[in-house]
Amino acid sequence: GRFFPMFVQEVLLTIAYTGCITLFLAATIAVVATDIKKVLAYSTISQLGYMMLGLGVFGWAAGLFHLITHAFFKSLMFLCSGSVIHGCHHEQEMPKMGGLLKKMPITAITMLIGVCAIAGFPMFFGLHFSGFHSKDAIVASALAFVKANPSHFLLFFVPLLTAGITAFYMFRLWFYTFWGSPRDHHVYEHAHESPWIMTVPLLILAPFAWLCAIGGEHGNLYLMITGDAPSHLAEGVQAASEGGLVMPSHHAIHEVHTQAGIWALVAAFSGALIAYFFYGTNRVNLDEMKRQLSGVHGFLANKWHFDDLYEVLFMNPAHKVAAFCAWFDRAVFDTILHGAAKIVVVLSQWDKFFDEHLVDGFVNLVGDTTRSVGASLKVVQTGRLRQYVMFIVLGVVALFAMIFSTFPG
Repeated sequence: GRFFPMFVQEVLLTIAYTGCITLFLAATIAVVATDIKKVLAYSTISQLGYMMLGLGVFGWAAGLFHLITHAFFKSLMFLCSGSVIHGCHHEQEMPKMGGLLKKMPITAITMLIGVCAIAGFPMFFGLHFSGFHSKDAIVASALAFVKANPSHFLLFFVPLLTAGITAFYMFRLWFYTFWGSPRDHHVYEHAHESPWIMTVPLLILAPFAWLCAIGGEHGNLYLMITGDAPSHLAEGVQAASEGGLVMPSHHAIHEVHTQAGIWALVAAFSGALIAYFFYGTNRVNLDEMKRQLSGVHGFLANKWHFDDLYEVLFMNPAHKVAAFCAWFDRAVFDTILHGAAKIVVVLSQWDKFFDEHLVDGFVNLVGDTTRSVGASLKVVQTGRLRQYVMFIVLGVVALFAMIFSTFPG
């Protein structure tokens, strides 16, 4: 959010559509998830999409606002889901639950507060839930952006539709888990409220999840986010861009806030009522509905087949490239290395032959010759003085004979 003035219009528009796609896809996947933690996980992805959408349509403050409120109510709901899993002895599948309100009242009520907050419900006992302020601020920013740029109407319609989907799958989670009669009596009979070391954090987080955004855009939290923002920020971004988009001013967003809030409330209440009709009453055969909508259900349960798409586009080519590299390594590099090793072995054998027969042979020959000469000369080294004198005399005679033989006549 603090980098907002550095983004040009094209970047902001890309961020907005990325967030819009993210919030919708993740929400639709959460609709069919049955693992209580997976519902919250995909819900988190969807809410992050809302934050990015807010940044892209100049609702940067609304995006940061929702980031903070979401931190409170989503952490509350994750802890509540952990309490449910602990109380149900590590069971995470919601179709095996039901009726846990009687067994786990603290967990159920605090989870309901988080559900109302993320759904964006208005006042209860005269106080609005935090998500009512933060999500409506994003929807209002999107509506103001679309009014200024009508060709990008999906940036308002999709998050508005997703607001209803969000309320649906979150109340689906609550009704599936805590309402009605038990679906698995073994799970229900052994279920129990979590100990105080787990429920006290829920009781501490619940008021923050409910009231952290009290006052909305006039409250301390929102003013803390926007307090240091320079004036005419939208005009600055507009002047620095050449994309042809009209960036709505803060005043334009404020003008449509009530209208956007009404639309968001209609979507949220509609989603909650539909969830109650399907999961809070016994009027609908869920198995039959799942069978009739098996195609859609399978498509969403397989996460829009993104895993299959990734496998086709990335995993399979990567495996083929890896297989080719492995073959090339064996067929080329290993052949070269093995051939080089054989050449080195042959050369080492020739080197051994040259060293043993030529170098060592020459050195040994010199040594043997020296030893033989020494042995031959050793014969005359008798140690007798007479013999040495005789050799000297003979040598002198031979020397004089050679000298006199050189004179003529």
